[in-house]
Amino acid sequence: MKLLLHICCGPCAIYPVSTLRAAGHTVMGYFYKNNIHPYTECLKRQKTLEDYAQSIDLNVIYQDGYDLEGFLQNMVFREKTRCSICYHDRLLSTAKIAKKGKFDAFSTTLLYSKFQKHDPIRSLGESVGKKQGVPFYYEDFRTGWKQGIAVSKALGMYRQQYCGCIYSEKDRYFHKP
Repeated sequence: MKLLLHICCGPCAIYPVSTLRAAGHTVMGYFYKNNIHPYTECLKRQKTLEDYAQSIDLNVIYQDGYDLEGFLQNMVFREKTRCSICYHDRLLSTAKIAKKGKFDAFSTTLLYSKFQKHDPIRSLGESVGKKQGVPFYYEDFRTGWKQGIAVSKALGMYRQQYCGCIYSEKDRYFHKP
């Protein structure tokens, strides 16, 4: 199967890419960046993915531009449901590229993280896939969580400490006294 994999960062790609390839799938990556803040953080994540992708011979499509304003406008007054909105944006963007590129399916490395909400990701992926005419491929990659972390550390990869958006950065670092 020719599969387009949304990749949120280099470390999160390790286990899903190796698992999909081991199952015989042809994998291409897609890096969506509007949700990663600040921009310097986005650049660190992209550079880490570029280096890793080159080392494993993985082709990756990198999103053009950086629509911070559009991302924030979509989130204002919806902060409590921001993750679902963000999941939808990333999955829709990936599905559209998968359709255009005639991929057999699309998926996401969000399914690797033990911190992400799998049920909404799966539901949104399937819905978006149906509307775009490209199936969403679901696999619970969390079984490789520790393995992916060990490999990323052994490779000396940049490992971010929050999901990506400015809201998740606040959740990670700001603690009321």
